[in-house]
Amino acid sequence: MRFSRLLIPTTKETPNDATLASHIYLIRGGFIQSVGGSGLYNFLPLGKKVLDKVRAVVKDELDQAGCQEVSLSFVTPASLWQESGRFEKYGKELLRFKDRKNNDFILGPTHEEMMVNLVRQTVKSYKQLPLNLYQVNLKFRDEIRPRFGLMRGREFLMKDGYSFHASQEDMQREFALMEETYKKIFTRLGLEFRVVEADSGAIGGSGSKEFMVLADSGEDTIVVCDSCEYGANIEAAVRKEKACEAEAPEAVFAKFHTPDTQTVEELSKFFHVDPYYLVKTVAKKALFDEGETKVVLFALRGSDELQEVKACNAVNANDLVDISEEELGEVGLVAGYMGPTVVPEGVSVVLDNNLKEASSMICGANEKDYHLIGNSFIGVEADYHDLVAVQDGDLCSCCGEPMRYTKGIEAGHIFQLGTQYSEPLGANFLDENGKAQPMVMGTYGIGVSRLLAAIIEQNHDDKGCIWTKESAPFDLQVIISNIKDDEQVALGEKLYEALKAKGLDVLLDDRKERFGPKIKDYELLGVPHAVIIGKKLQDGLVEFVSREGLVKEEVSADTILDVVTQKVL
Repeated sequence: MRFSRLLIPTTKETPNDATLASHIYLIRGGFIQSVGGSGLYNFLPLGKKVLDKVRAVVKDELDQAGCQEVSLSFVTPASLWQESGRFEKYGKELLRFKDRKNNDFILGPTHEEMMVNLVRQTVKSYKQLPLNLYQVNLKFRDEIRPRFGLMRGREFLMKDGYSFHASQEDMQREFALMEETYKKIFTRLGLEFRVVEADSGAIGGSGSKEFMVLADSGEDTIVVCDSCEYGANIEAAVRKEKACEAEAPEAVFAKFHTPDTQTVEELSKFFHVDPYYLVKTVAKKALFDEGETKVVLFALRGSDELQEVKACNAVNANDLVDISEEELGEVGLVAGYMGPTVVPEGVSVVLDNNLKEASSMICGANEKDYHLIGNSFIGVEADYHDLVAVQDGDLCSCCGEPMRYTKGIEAGHIFQLGTQYSEPLGANFLDENGKAQPMVMGTYGIGVSRLLAAIIEQNHDDKGCIWTKESAPFDLQVIISNIKDDEQVALGEKLYEALKAKGLDVLLDDRKERFGPKIKDYELLGVPHAVIIGKKLQDGLVEFVSREGLVKEEVSADTILDVVTQKVL
Protein backbone atom coordinates (compact mmCIF):
# COMPACT_ATOMS: atom_id res chain seq x y z
CA MET A 1 0.00 0.00 0.00
CA ARG A 2 1.18 3.50 -0.80
CA PHE A 3 1.17 5.95 2.10
CA SER A 4 0.11 8.72 -0.25
CA ARG A 5 -3.15 6.87 -1.01
CA LEU A 6 -3.91 5.59 2.50
CA LEU A 7 -6.23 7.36 4.95
CA ILE A 8 -3.94 7.79 7.99
CA PRO A 9 -4.85 11.04 9.76
CA THR A 10 -1.90 11.10 12.16
CA THR A 11 -1.68 13.92 14.65
CA LYS A 12 0.74 15.32 17.20
CA GLU A 13 -2.03 16.29 19.58
CA THR A 14 -2.94 14.04 22.53
CA PRO A 15 -6.71 13.63 23.04
CA ASN A 16 -7.95 15.47 26.13
CA ASP A 17 -9.57 12.37 27.66
CA ALA A 18 -6.69 9.97 26.89
CA THR A 19 -4.42 8.77 29.70
CA LEU A 20 -3.34 5.30 28.56
CA ALA A 21 -0.66 4.83 25.90
CA SER A 22 -2.95 2.67 23.77
CA HIS A 23 -5.69 5.31 23.75
CA ILE A 24 -3.23 8.08 22.89
CA TYR A 25 -1.35 6.24 20.14
CA LEU A 26 -4.36 4.57 18.51
CA ILE A 27 -6.01 8.00 18.16
CA ARG A 28 -2.83 9.87 17.20
CA GLY A 29 -1.83 7.15 14.73
CA GLY A 30 -5.17 7.31 12.93
CA PHE A 31 -6.12 3.73 13.82
CA ILE A 32 -9.41 4.71 15.47
CA GLN A 33 -11.60 7.79 15.72
CA SER A 34 -13.74 8.78 18.69
CA VAL A 35 -17.46 9.28 18.04
CA GLY A 36 -18.51 12.24 20.15
CA GLY A 37 -16.49 11.21 23.21
CA SER A 38 -19.15 8.67 24.20
CA GLY A 39 -17.13 5.45 24.37
CA LEU A 40 -17.82 4.68 20.70
CA TYR A 41 -15.10 4.42 18.06
CA ASN A 42 -14.77 4.19 14.30
CA PHE A 43 -12.02 1.93 12.98
CA LEU A 44 -10.11 3.65 10.20
CA PRO A 45 -8.28 1.65 7.48
CA LEU A 46 -5.17 1.03 9.57
CA GLY A 47 -7.15 0.09 12.69
CA LYS A 48 -9.47 -2.17 10.70
CA LYS A 49 -6.43 -3.89 9.20
CA VAL A 50 -5.01 -4.66 12.66
CA LEU A 51 -8.44 -5.72 13.93
CA ASP A 52 -8.82 -8.15 11.02
CA LYS A 53 -5.35 -9.61 11.61
CA VAL A 54 -6.06 -10.22 15.28
CA ARG A 55 -9.45 -11.70 14.40
CA ALA A 56 -7.80 -14.00 11.83
CA VAL A 57 -5.46 -15.43 14.49
CA VAL A 58 -8.41 -16.04 16.81
CA LYS A 59 -10.45 -17.70 14.05
CA ASP A 60 -7.57 -19.85 12.82
CA GLU A 61 -6.85 -21.37 16.23
CA LEU A 62 -10.54 -21.90 17.04
CA ASP A 63 -11.21 -23.59 13.71
CA GLN A 64 -8.22 -25.86 14.24
CA ALA A 65 -9.68 -26.81 17.64
CA GLY A 66 -12.92 -27.94 15.98
CA CYS A 67 -15.09 -24.91 16.76
CA GLN A 68 -17.71 -23.76 14.24
CA GLU A 69 -18.39 -20.10 13.45
CA VAL A 70 -21.87 -18.59 13.36
CA SER A 71 -23.17 -15.03 13.46
CA LEU A 72 -25.99 -14.12 15.84
CA SER A 73 -28.25 -11.09 15.76
CA PHE A 74 -26.82 -8.08 17.61
CA VAL A 75 -30.37 -7.18 18.68
CA THR A 76 -31.77 -9.73 21.14
CA PRO A 77 -35.40 -10.29 22.22
CA ALA A 78 -35.69 -9.41 25.91
CA SER A 79 -37.90 -12.47 26.39
CA LEU A 80 -34.83 -14.73 26.21
CA TRP A 81 -33.15 -12.78 29.00
CA GLN A 82 -36.35 -12.93 31.01
CA GLU A 83 -36.36 -16.73 30.58
CA SER A 84 -32.80 -16.98 31.91
CA GLY A 85 -33.50 -14.58 34.79
CA ARG A 86 -30.85 -12.04 33.78
CA PHE A 87 -33.05 -9.27 32.38
CA GLU A 88 -33.32 -7.48 35.73
CA LYS A 89 -30.21 -8.89 37.41
CA TYR A 90 -27.68 -7.74 34.80
CA GLY A 91 -28.01 -4.07 35.73
CA LYS A 92 -27.98 -0.75 33.91
CA GLU A 93 -25.16 -1.80 31.58
CA LEU A 94 -27.84 -3.75 29.67
CA LEU A 95 -29.31 -1.38 27.06
CA ARG A 96 -33.05 -2.04 26.87
CA PHE A 97 -35.40 -0.59 24.25
CA LYS A 98 -38.76 -1.14 22.57
CA ASP A 99 -39.53 -1.41 18.87
CA ARG A 100 -42.48 0.25 17.12
CA LYS A 101 -44.73 -2.68 18.14
CA ASN A 102 -43.81 -2.13 21.80
CA ASN A 103 -41.81 -5.36 21.98
CA ASP A 104 -38.84 -5.37 24.38
CA PHE A 105 -35.32 -5.84 23.01
CA ILE A 106 -31.75 -5.41 24.18
CA LEU A 107 -28.37 -4.82 22.56
CA GLY A 108 -26.46 -7.94 23.55
CA PRO A 109 -23.44 -7.50 25.84
CA THR A 110 -23.03 -11.29 25.69
CA HIS A 111 -24.98 -13.99 23.87
CA GLU A 112 -25.56 -17.01 26.13
CA GLU A 113 -29.33 -16.78 25.74
CA MET A 114 -29.21 -16.32 21.96
CA MET A 115 -26.86 -19.26 21.44
CA VAL A 116 -28.90 -21.52 23.71
CA ASN A 117 -32.00 -20.53 21.75
CA LEU A 118 -30.26 -21.50 18.50
CA VAL A 119 -29.13 -24.86 19.82
CA ARG A 120 -32.37 -25.84 21.56
CA GLN A 121 -34.15 -25.51 18.21
CA THR A 122 -31.63 -27.63 16.30
CA VAL A 123 -30.06 -30.20 18.66
CA LYS A 124 -32.27 -32.96 20.06
CA SER A 125 -30.08 -36.03 20.62
CA TYR A 126 -26.88 -36.95 22.42
CA LYS A 127 -25.62 -38.08 19.00
CA GLN A 128 -25.37 -34.39 17.99
CA LEU A 129 -23.16 -33.54 20.97
CA PRO A 130 -20.61 -32.21 21.78
CA LEU A 131 -20.89 -28.95 19.88
CA ASN A 132 -18.77 -25.79 20.09
CA LEU A 133 -20.15 -22.72 18.30
CA TYR A 134 -18.62 -19.25 18.29
CA GLN A 135 -18.98 -15.84 16.71
CA VAL A 136 -16.84 -12.71 16.43
CA ASN A 137 -19.43 -9.99 16.62
CA LEU A 138 -20.33 -6.58 18.01
CA LYS A 139 -21.41 -6.26 21.63
CA PHE A 140 -22.75 -3.28 23.56
CA ARG A 141 -22.38 -2.57 27.25
CA ASP A 142 -23.76 0.74 28.48
CA GLU A 143 -20.79 1.63 30.69
CA ILE A 144 -21.52 4.41 33.16
CA ARG A 145 -18.04 5.88 32.60
CA PRO A 146 -16.53 4.67 29.32
CA ARG A 147 -12.81 5.42 29.37
CA PHE A 148 -9.36 4.31 28.26
CA GLY A 149 -10.30 4.07 24.57
CA LEU A 150 -10.78 0.50 23.36
CA MET A 151 -10.01 -0.78 26.85
CA ARG A 152 -13.42 0.15 28.22
CA GLY A 153 -15.66 1.35 25.43
CA ARG A 154 -19.40 0.82 25.16
CA GLU A 155 -19.40 -0.93 21.77
CA PHE A 156 -16.76 -3.59 21.19
CA LEU A 157 -15.87 -6.57 19.04
CA MET A 158 -15.90 -9.81 20.99
CA LYS A 159 -15.37 -13.45 20.28
CA ASP A 160 -17.90 -15.41 22.29
CA GLY A 161 -18.09 -19.19 22.05
CA TYR A 162 -20.40 -21.72 23.68
CA SER A 163 -20.02 -25.47 24.00
CA PHE A 164 -22.80 -28.00 24.62
CA HIS A 165 -22.27 -31.44 26.11
CA ALA A 166 -24.01 -34.55 27.35
CA SER A 167 -21.96 -34.66 30.57
CA GLN A 168 -20.01 -32.54 33.01
CA GLU A 169 -16.86 -34.56 32.27
CA ASP A 170 -17.06 -33.84 28.54
CA MET A 171 -17.61 -30.11 29.21
CA GLN A 172 -14.49 -30.07 31.40
CA ARG A 173 -12.54 -31.76 28.59
CA GLU A 174 -13.63 -28.99 26.21
CA PHE A 175 -12.89 -26.35 28.85
CA ALA A 176 -9.31 -27.66 29.06
CA LEU A 177 -9.06 -27.67 25.24
CA MET A 178 -10.24 -24.05 25.08
CA GLU A 179 -7.71 -23.07 27.73
CA GLU A 180 -4.92 -24.51 25.58
CA THR A 181 -6.39 -22.94 22.43
CA TYR A 182 -6.50 -19.53 24.09
CA LYS A 183 -2.89 -19.93 25.17
CA LYS A 184 -1.97 -20.54 21.52
CA ILE A 185 -3.89 -17.42 20.43
CA PHE A 186 -2.22 -15.09 22.93
CA THR A 187 1.20 -16.64 22.29
CA ARG A 188 0.84 -16.15 18.53
CA LEU A 189 -0.12 -12.53 19.12
CA GLY A 190 3.19 -12.05 20.96
CA LEU A 191 1.68 -11.28 24.35
CA GLU A 192 3.04 -11.92 27.82
CA PHE A 193 0.07 -13.23 29.76
CA ARG A 194 -1.03 -15.33 32.72
CA VAL A 195 -4.00 -17.66 33.09
CA VAL A 196 -5.64 -16.88 36.43
CA GLU A 197 -8.45 -18.28 38.53
CA ALA A 198 -11.35 -15.86 38.41
CA ASP A 199 -14.73 -14.91 39.76
CA SER A 200 -17.55 -15.77 37.36
CA GLY A 201 -19.45 -12.51 37.91
CA ALA A 202 -22.66 -11.86 35.99
CA ILE A 203 -22.03 -14.75 33.56
CA GLY A 204 -22.26 -17.31 36.36
CA GLY A 205 -21.06 -20.89 36.54
CA SER A 206 -18.98 -22.88 38.97
CA GLY A 207 -15.49 -22.32 37.59
CA SER A 208 -13.77 -19.75 35.41
CA LYS A 209 -10.34 -18.61 34.28
CA GLU A 210 -9.18 -15.26 32.96
CA PHE A 211 -6.38 -14.59 30.50
CA MET A 212 -4.55 -11.54 31.76
CA VAL A 213 -2.15 -9.57 29.59
CA LEU A 214 0.50 -8.28 32.00
CA ALA A 215 0.77 -4.49 31.92
CA ASP A 216 1.36 -1.79 34.52
CA SER A 217 -1.69 0.05 33.20
CA GLY A 218 -4.00 -2.93 33.75
CA GLU A 219 -7.24 -2.27 35.64
CA ASP A 220 -7.22 -5.66 37.36
CA THR A 221 -5.00 -6.61 40.27
CA ILE A 222 -3.90 -10.21 40.04
CA VAL A 223 -1.95 -12.45 42.37
CA VAL A 224 0.80 -14.54 40.79
CA CYS A 225 3.42 -16.98 41.97
CA ASP A 226 6.75 -16.77 40.18
CA SER A 227 7.76 -20.23 41.41
CA CYS A 228 4.88 -22.03 39.70
CA GLU A 229 2.12 -21.22 37.20
CA TYR A 230 -0.48 -20.22 39.81
CA GLY A 231 -2.28 -16.97 39.18
CA ALA A 232 -5.64 -15.60 40.24
CA ASN A 233 -7.73 -12.49 40.09
CA ILE A 234 -7.71 -10.72 43.46
CA GLU A 235 -11.40 -11.66 43.82
CA ALA A 236 -10.70 -15.37 43.45
CA ALA A 237 -7.15 -15.80 44.83
CA VAL A 238 -6.51 -18.37 47.53
CA ARG A 239 -3.47 -18.82 49.72
CA LYS A 240 -1.85 -21.42 51.88
CA GLU A 241 -3.43 -21.24 55.32
CA LYS A 242 -1.51 -18.91 57.57
CA ALA A 243 0.07 -20.03 60.81
CA CYS A 244 0.85 -17.72 63.70
CA GLU A 245 4.00 -17.93 65.79
CA ALA A 246 2.59 -15.66 68.47
CA GLU A 247 1.33 -17.39 71.58
CA ALA A 248 -2.42 -17.94 71.82
CA PRO A 249 -4.23 -16.28 74.74
CA GLU A 250 -5.29 -18.61 77.54
CA ALA A 251 -8.74 -17.90 78.92
CA VAL A 252 -11.91 -19.65 80.05
CA PHE A 253 -14.94 -18.60 78.05
CA ALA A 254 -16.34 -15.42 79.62
CA LYS A 255 -17.69 -11.96 78.91
CA PHE A 256 -15.00 -9.31 79.45
CA HIS A 257 -15.33 -5.57 79.95
CA THR A 258 -13.48 -3.80 77.13
CA PRO A 259 -14.34 -0.10 77.22
CA ASP A 260 -13.61 1.98 74.10
CA THR A 261 -12.10 -0.92 72.10
CA GLN A 262 -13.99 -0.92 68.81
CA THR A 263 -11.22 -1.78 66.35
CA VAL A 264 -8.94 -4.77 65.89
CA GLU A 265 -5.91 -2.59 66.66
CA GLU A 266 -7.42 -1.32 69.92
CA LEU A 267 -8.48 -4.80 70.97
CA SER A 268 -5.05 -6.25 70.15
CA LYS A 269 -3.38 -3.63 72.39
CA PHE A 270 -5.95 -4.09 75.15
CA PHE A 271 -5.38 -7.86 75.45
CA HIS A 272 -1.74 -7.86 74.27
CA VAL A 273 -2.55 -10.56 71.72
CA ASP A 274 -1.82 -10.98 68.03
CA PRO A 275 -4.76 -10.00 65.75
CA TYR A 276 -4.66 -13.61 64.50
CA TYR A 277 -6.58 -14.56 67.66
CA LEU A 278 -9.25 -11.88 67.25
CA VAL A 279 -12.45 -12.28 65.27
CA LYS A 280 -13.11 -9.41 62.87
CA THR A 281 -16.84 -9.13 62.14
CA VAL A 282 -17.94 -7.07 59.14
CA ALA A 283 -21.62 -6.21 58.62
CA LYS A 284 -23.00 -5.73 55.12
CA LYS A 285 -26.43 -5.36 53.59
CA ALA A 286 -26.89 -8.02 50.89
CA LEU A 287 -29.07 -7.08 47.91
CA PHE A 288 -31.07 -9.76 46.08
CA ASP A 289 -33.62 -9.91 43.26
CA GLU A 290 -36.96 -8.13 43.54
CA GLY A 291 -35.70 -5.68 46.16
CA GLU A 292 -35.02 -8.28 48.87
CA THR A 293 -32.31 -7.30 51.38
CA LYS A 294 -30.68 -9.02 54.33
CA VAL A 295 -28.09 -8.02 56.94
CA VAL A 296 -25.15 -10.43 56.93
CA LEU A 297 -22.20 -10.68 59.32
CA PHE A 298 -18.94 -11.90 57.79
CA ALA A 299 -16.43 -13.13 60.38
CA LEU A 300 -12.72 -13.76 59.83
CA ARG A 301 -9.46 -13.53 61.77
CA GLY A 302 -8.39 -10.04 62.80
CA SER A 303 -5.17 -10.37 60.82
CA ASP A 304 -7.12 -10.80 57.57
CA GLU A 305 -9.14 -8.51 55.31
CA LEU A 306 -12.55 -9.27 53.82
CA GLN A 307 -12.70 -9.83 50.07
CA GLU A 308 -16.12 -8.43 49.17
CA VAL A 309 -16.66 -10.36 45.92
CA LYS A 310 -16.01 -13.62 47.76
CA ALA A 311 -18.39 -12.46 50.49
CA CYS A 312 -21.06 -11.53 47.94
CA ASN A 313 -20.76 -14.92 46.25
CA ALA A 314 -20.94 -16.70 49.61
CA VAL A 315 -24.54 -15.50 50.10
CA ASN A 316 -25.47 -15.53 46.36
CA ALA A 317 -26.29 -11.83 46.48
CA ASN A 318 -26.36 -9.39 43.58
CA ASP A 319 -24.34 -6.87 45.58
CA LEU A 320 -23.16 -5.94 49.08
CA VAL A 321 -23.47 -2.41 50.43
CA ASP A 322 -22.28 -0.75 53.62
CA ILE A 323 -24.69 -0.43 56.51
CA SER A 324 -24.91 2.55 58.90
CA GLU A 325 -24.70 2.40 62.70
CA GLU A 326 -28.35 3.43 62.86
CA GLU A 327 -29.37 0.54 60.61
CA LEU A 328 -27.27 -1.86 62.71
CA GLY A 329 -29.04 -0.65 65.84
CA GLU A 330 -32.44 -1.21 64.23
CA VAL A 331 -31.71 -4.94 63.79
CA GLY A 332 -30.13 -5.30 67.24
CA LEU A 333 -26.42 -5.06 66.43
CA VAL A 334 -23.90 -2.89 68.29
CA ALA A 335 -21.32 -1.27 66.00
CA GLY A 336 -17.74 -1.97 67.08
CA TYR A 337 -18.75 -4.90 69.30
CA MET A 338 -20.35 -7.33 66.87
CA GLY A 339 -19.46 -11.00 66.93
CA PRO A 340 -20.58 -14.16 65.12
CA THR A 341 -21.76 -16.00 68.26
CA VAL A 342 -24.35 -13.57 69.67
CA VAL A 343 -26.58 -12.62 66.76
CA PRO A 344 -30.13 -11.20 66.64
CA GLU A 345 -32.83 -13.14 64.82
CA GLY A 346 -32.98 -12.42 61.08
CA VAL A 347 -29.26 -11.65 60.75
CA SER A 348 -27.19 -14.19 58.80
CA VAL A 349 -23.62 -15.19 59.66
CA VAL A 350 -20.88 -16.44 57.35
CA LEU A 351 -17.53 -17.62 58.78
CA ASP A 352 -14.22 -17.68 56.98
CA ASN A 353 -12.69 -21.12 56.45
CA ASN A 354 -9.71 -20.14 58.62
CA LEU A 355 -12.01 -19.98 61.66
CA LYS A 356 -12.97 -23.63 61.28
CA GLU A 357 -11.65 -25.53 64.33
CA ALA A 358 -10.09 -22.28 65.69
CA SER A 359 -9.79 -21.89 69.46
CA SER A 360 -8.65 -19.26 72.00
CA MET A 361 -10.46 -16.58 70.01
CA ILE A 362 -11.75 -13.19 71.17
CA CYS A 363 -14.84 -11.73 69.53
CA GLY A 364 -17.50 -9.10 70.10
CA ALA A 365 -20.33 -9.80 72.55
CA ASN A 366 -22.78 -7.59 70.65
CA GLU A 367 -22.97 -5.46 73.76
CA LYS A 368 -21.36 -2.04 74.11
CA ASP A 369 -17.92 -2.21 75.79
CA TYR A 370 -17.89 -6.02 76.03
CA HIS A 371 -16.14 -8.87 74.21
CA LEU A 372 -16.20 -12.63 74.62
CA ILE A 373 -12.90 -14.35 75.44
CA GLY A 374 -12.00 -18.01 75.20
CA ASN A 375 -14.18 -18.66 72.14
CA SER A 376 -13.78 -22.02 70.39
CA PHE A 377 -15.09 -22.99 66.95
CA ILE A 378 -14.03 -26.62 67.30
CA GLY A 379 -16.90 -28.78 66.13
CA VAL A 380 -19.11 -25.76 65.39
CA GLU A 381 -21.43 -26.33 62.44
CA ALA A 382 -21.74 -23.09 60.49
CA ASP A 383 -21.76 -21.57 57.01
CA TYR A 384 -18.03 -21.55 56.16
CA HIS A 385 -16.58 -19.92 53.02
CA ASP A 386 -13.29 -18.50 51.79
CA LEU A 387 -13.70 -14.79 52.58
CA VAL A 388 -10.08 -13.63 52.78
CA ALA A 389 -8.42 -11.07 50.50
CA VAL A 390 -5.01 -12.52 49.62
CA GLN A 391 -2.16 -10.11 50.42
CA ASP A 392 1.15 -9.46 48.70
CA GLY A 393 3.64 -11.97 50.14
CA ASP A 394 1.07 -14.61 51.19
CA LEU A 395 2.17 -18.15 50.42
CA CYS A 396 1.04 -20.00 47.31
CA SER A 397 -1.45 -22.81 47.95
CA CYS A 398 0.20 -24.84 45.17
CA CYS A 399 3.92 -24.64 45.94
CA GLY A 400 4.18 -22.75 49.25
CA GLU A 401 6.32 -19.91 47.86
CA PRO A 402 5.48 -16.18 48.31
CA MET A 403 3.04 -14.62 45.85
CA ARG A 404 3.00 -11.06 44.57
CA TYR A 405 0.54 -8.51 43.22
CA THR A 406 0.78 -7.39 39.62
CA LYS A 407 -1.49 -5.65 37.14
CA GLY A 408 -3.24 -7.23 34.21
CA ILE A 409 -5.67 -6.50 31.38
CA GLU A 410 -8.43 -9.04 31.03
CA ALA A 411 -8.27 -10.21 27.40
CA GLY A 412 -10.13 -13.52 27.66
CA HIS A 413 -12.42 -15.35 30.06
CA ILE A 414 -13.66 -18.94 30.01
CA PHE A 415 -16.44 -20.37 32.20
CA GLN A 416 -17.79 -23.75 33.21
CA LEU A 417 -21.49 -22.96 33.09
CA GLY A 418 -22.98 -26.38 33.71
CA THR A 419 -26.77 -26.21 33.27
CA GLN A 420 -27.22 -22.62 34.47
CA TYR A 421 -28.68 -21.51 31.13
CA SER A 422 -29.84 -24.76 29.56
CA GLU A 423 -32.25 -25.58 32.41
CA PRO A 424 -34.25 -22.31 32.53
CA LEU A 425 -34.22 -22.03 28.73
CA GLY A 426 -35.21 -25.67 28.20
CA ALA A 427 -32.19 -26.70 26.11
CA ASN A 428 -32.58 -30.47 26.54
CA PHE A 429 -31.41 -33.52 24.65
CA LEU A 430 -32.43 -37.18 24.69
CA ASP A 431 -29.73 -39.39 26.23
CA GLU A 432 -28.93 -42.98 25.30
CA ASN A 433 -31.94 -44.17 27.29
CA GLY A 434 -34.32 -41.73 25.61
CA LYS A 435 -34.55 -39.54 28.72
CA ALA A 436 -34.54 -35.76 28.44
CA GLN A 437 -31.51 -34.10 30.06
CA PRO A 438 -30.34 -30.46 30.17
CA MET A 439 -27.23 -29.78 28.10
CA VAL A 440 -24.06 -29.06 30.05
CA MET A 441 -22.42 -25.85 28.84
CA GLY A 442 -19.16 -23.95 28.76
CA THR A 443 -18.65 -20.41 27.46
CA TYR A 444 -15.49 -18.79 26.17
CA GLY A 445 -14.86 -15.09 25.42
CA ILE A 446 -12.06 -12.96 23.96
CA GLY A 447 -12.19 -9.17 23.72
CA VAL A 448 -10.93 -8.87 20.14
CA SER A 449 -11.02 -5.07 19.88
CA ARG A 450 -9.67 -4.77 23.44
CA LEU A 451 -6.68 -6.88 22.33
CA LEU A 452 -5.51 -3.99 20.14
CA ALA A 453 -5.24 -1.83 23.24
CA ALA A 454 -3.66 -4.64 25.27
CA ILE A 455 -0.97 -5.22 22.65
CA ILE A 456 -0.01 -1.55 22.68
CA GLU A 457 -0.13 -1.28 26.49
CA GLN A 458 2.46 -4.03 26.59
CA ASN A 459 4.41 -2.92 23.50
CA HIS A 460 5.12 0.79 23.17
CA ASP A 461 7.70 3.45 23.96
CA ASP A 462 7.56 7.21 24.29
CA LYS A 463 7.42 7.59 20.50
CA GLY A 464 4.48 5.34 19.66
CA CYS A 465 3.20 1.83 19.00
CA ILE A 466 5.32 -1.30 18.61
CA TRP A 467 3.08 -3.93 16.99
CA THR A 468 3.87 -7.62 17.32
CA LYS A 469 4.48 -9.69 14.18
CA GLU A 470 0.99 -11.23 13.94
CA SER A 471 -0.85 -8.01 14.77
CA ALA A 472 1.11 -5.45 12.74
CA PRO A 473 -0.78 -3.53 10.04
CA PHE A 474 2.17 -4.11 7.70
CA ASP A 475 5.20 -6.38 7.76
CA LEU A 476 7.56 -3.66 6.59
CA GLN A 477 7.63 0.04 5.79
CA VAL A 478 9.81 1.35 2.94
CA ILE A 479 10.61 5.03 3.49
CA ILE A 480 11.85 7.14 0.60
CA SER A 481 13.60 10.05 2.30
CA ASN A 482 13.54 12.46 -0.63
CA ILE A 483 10.80 11.88 -3.17
CA LYS A 484 12.58 14.31 -5.55
CA ASP A 485 15.62 12.02 -5.72
CA ASP A 486 15.05 9.78 -8.75
CA GLU A 487 17.57 7.17 -7.56
CA GLN A 488 15.87 6.84 -4.16
CA VAL A 489 12.44 6.60 -5.78
CA ALA A 490 13.61 3.97 -8.27
CA LEU A 491 15.07 1.74 -5.53
CA GLY A 492 12.01 2.25 -3.33
CA GLU A 493 9.62 1.25 -6.11
CA LYS A 494 11.78 -1.74 -7.09
CA LEU A 495 12.02 -2.96 -3.48
CA TYR A 496 8.29 -2.38 -2.92
CA GLU A 497 7.29 -4.53 -5.90
CA ALA A 498 9.85 -7.27 -5.15
CA LEU A 499 8.76 -7.62 -1.51
CA LYS A 500 5.09 -7.72 -2.49
CA ALA A 501 5.92 -10.50 -4.94
CA LYS A 502 7.43 -12.46 -2.04
CA GLY A 503 4.13 -12.19 -0.15
CA LEU A 504 5.07 -9.42 2.26
CA ASP A 505 2.56 -6.73 3.19
CA VAL A 506 4.50 -3.51 2.57
CA LEU A 507 3.74 0.17 3.21
CA LEU A 508 5.64 2.46 0.84
CA ASP A 509 6.04 5.99 2.18
CA ASP A 510 6.06 7.88 -1.10
CA ARG A 511 4.69 11.16 0.26
CA LYS A 512 6.01 14.54 -0.77
CA GLU A 513 6.92 15.18 2.83
CA ARG A 514 10.09 16.01 4.74
CA PHE A 515 12.15 13.14 6.14
CA GLY A 516 11.58 14.17 9.79
CA PRO A 517 7.78 13.81 9.75
CA LYS A 518 8.10 10.51 7.87
CA ILE A 519 10.27 9.04 10.63
CA LYS A 520 7.96 10.44 13.30
CA ASP A 521 5.03 8.71 11.62
CA TYR A 522 6.95 5.44 11.34
CA GLU A 523 7.72 5.54 15.05
CA LEU A 524 4.11 6.39 15.87
CA LEU A 525 2.53 3.71 13.66
CA GLY A 526 4.81 0.96 14.96
CA VAL A 527 5.34 -1.23 11.88
CA PRO A 528 7.88 -3.87 13.05
CA HIS A 529 10.55 -3.12 10.41
CA ALA A 530 11.53 -0.39 7.97
CA VAL A 531 13.96 0.18 5.15
CA ILE A 532 15.11 3.81 4.95
CA ILE A 533 16.38 4.90 1.56
CA GLY A 534 18.26 8.14 2.11
CA LYS A 535 21.40 10.13 1.36
CA LYS A 536 23.71 7.16 1.94
CA LEU A 537 22.32 5.52 -1.18
CA GLN A 538 25.01 7.44 -3.09
CA ASP A 539 27.47 5.24 -1.17
CA GLY A 540 25.42 2.13 -1.98
CA LEU A 541 23.88 1.88 1.51
CA VAL A 542 20.39 1.87 3.02
CA GLU A 543 19.20 1.41 6.62
CA PHE A 544 17.27 -1.55 7.99
CA VAL A 545 15.40 -0.54 11.16
CA SER A 546 13.68 -2.67 13.79
CA ARG A 547 10.93 -0.72 15.52
CA GLU A 548 11.51 -2.37 18.90
CA GLY A 549 14.44 -0.46 20.35
CA LEU A 550 14.81 1.45 17.05
CA VAL A 551 17.86 -0.65 16.21
CA LYS A 552 19.43 0.50 12.93
CA GLU A 553 21.72 -1.44 10.62
CA GLU A 554 23.44 -0.19 7.46
CA VAL A 555 22.99 -2.64 4.59
CA SER A 556 24.20 -2.70 1.02
CA ALA A 557 21.46 -1.61 -1.38
CA ASP A 558 22.37 -4.61 -3.53
CA THR A 559 21.63 -7.08 -0.72
CA ILE A 560 18.73 -5.37 1.07
CA LEU A 561 16.14 -7.63 -0.57
CA ASP A 562 17.90 -10.72 0.79
CA VAL A 563 18.29 -9.14 4.26
CA VAL A 564 14.61 -8.28 4.46
CA THR A 565 13.62 -11.72 3.24
CA GLN A 566 15.81 -13.34 5.89
CA LYS A 567 14.73 -11.14 8.81
CA VAL A 568 11.07 -10.50 8.08
CA LEU A 569 9.66 -13.53 6.28
